[in-house]
Amino acid sequence: MTQAEIKLCSLLLCEHFGEIVEKIGKHLICTGSQPLRMIAHDTGMSLDQVRKALCVLIQHNLVTFQLQKRGLVEYEAQCGRVLRILRYPRYIYTAKTLYSDTGELIVEELLLNGKMSMSSVVKKVADRLTETMEDGKTMDYGEVSNTFVRLADTHFVQRCPSAPENPEPSEAPLPPAPTLVLNEKEMYTVPRLNLVGKGKRRHSDNDDSEPKAKRQKSNTDSKEPPADDGIYWQVNIDRFHQHFRDQAIVSAVANRMDQTSSEIVRTMLRMSEVTTSSNAPYTQPLSSNEIFRSLPSGYNISKQILDQYLTLLSDDPLEFVGKSGESGGGMYVINLHKALASLATATLESIVQERFGSRCARIFRLLLRKKHLEQKQIEDFAMIPAKEAKEMMYKMLSSNIVSLQEIPKTPDHAPSRTFYLYAVNVLSSARMLLQRCYKSVANLIERRLHETKENRRLLEKSQRVEAILASMQATGAEEAQLQEIEEMITAPERQQLESLKHNVNKIDASENQVDETIFLLESYINSTVKH
Repeated sequence: MTQAEIKLCSLLLCEHFGEIVEKIGKHLICTGSQPLRMIAHDTGMSLDQVRKALCVLIQHNLVTFQLQKRGLVEYEAQCGRVLRILRYPRYIYTAKTLYSDTGELIVEELLLNGKMSMSSVVKKVADRLTETMEDGKTMDYGEVSNTFVRLADTHFVQRCPSAPENPEPSEAPLPPAPTLVLNEKEMYTVPRLNLVGKGKRRHSDNDDSEPKAKRQKSNTDSKEPPADDGIYWQVNIDRFHQHFRDQAIVSAVANRMDQTSSEIVRTMLRMSEVTTSSNAPYTQPLSSNEIFRSLPSGYNISKQILDQYLTLLSDDPLEFVGKSGESGGGMYVINLHKALASLATATLESIVQERFGSRCARIFRLLLRKKHLEQKQIEDFAMIPAKEAKEMMYKMLSSNIVSLQEIPKTPDHAPSRTFYLYAVNVLSSARMLLQRCYKSVANLIERRLHETKENRRLLEKSQRVEAILASMQATGAEEAQLQEIEEMITAPERQQLESLKHNVNKIDASENQVDETIFLLESYINSTVKH
């Protein structure tokens, strides 16, 4: 665990859960797994505070617990899972593009609450959608429930591990911590619920006639445990990552070839998205006939043209698509590992170009192609003068973009009798740049917090004015009164607010862009380690 990762985790925990949870989370990240009393002793916090903080972290899947042989329960922070908080906006936006507003709110509620039962999610989302609708319109529970089922069918949401049920109550004492079990067969099985009803508004005019005490009494009387009590759901982050990876591959194919070839690759990925695990190096083999039948109806291409495209894709030097057999008109797979390696290499190339210029990028590409080269060979192949080439090589060497390998002719390692070969180790360069990305995101978050802290008084004033305006508009105030309230914020203050808003939006966009680079580099590193 590097300092850049620890700092970023600390900032994310503090921003989303507050200082107490951040202190406990950071302590667990730095020290590893620890029992409850040890955490309380080391952090100097009360047992009650530590318990509550751990409850929050466990609820959001940021901490796991395990029963040790001595009978102690140890808690361990999941640093990788904490860093995923940075990607929450992207998960929510993806759900919106795939499953409209209902899908967006389902994923948002699950991310905000960590774990929830299906009935709770459906009711909450229906209420939120009803709030945004025109008067007289409501969102039916059935519609939200159908979207939830679709999300489960495509594996974007999954069941949480649960404690096994004891069929008979035994007299033996319960263990200090339950052993959670995940039934893989039922991981995406949605319970059959008869959810009948519609979303409610917070301030409904129809309910005012009924006394509050009577309404509370009737609510408590009819309160029975729902049919899915004890079955909790969470967002399947690996499935979202699989979707992001597929989108990146399709986009790369479209840029390299054309729209039709990218649509063929998209069809192949869509056909194998549920059958292929998120960390598999290849997709399942698909026959040419299967691909032809599964192509979107808008693409009226003949079988012959499809075969030509598949041959073209499999002959491409990048090797995104490979041929695995001849049956069924030819069996084809997508080489996910090679695709991720190509995407990561392209990212490294663009970073070298931005930081060191186009000539350094030329040398970098040359080393990628030729593997190992001497200084003189680099000068000749890249057609760059010796002085400039040396300067560029040392610049990249000092930044750990390229590496230098000594191959001595004699055992004494005399410089005159030693070959000095430059090379690019893509994996170590990707790891180094990943740490720089973590550092960049931490700096961006700190800058955003600084900007809002500096203008806190102005922001609070703006919020107060907006609240007064909203309440006056609701009561039907005159235009002159509203204008008078608006003038409480002066022209220079309004300009300052606009500038702050622009800066914060820019920082947010930068965070998302850096996270896209982080995702590509992480996917490549994980794929290479497993491969």
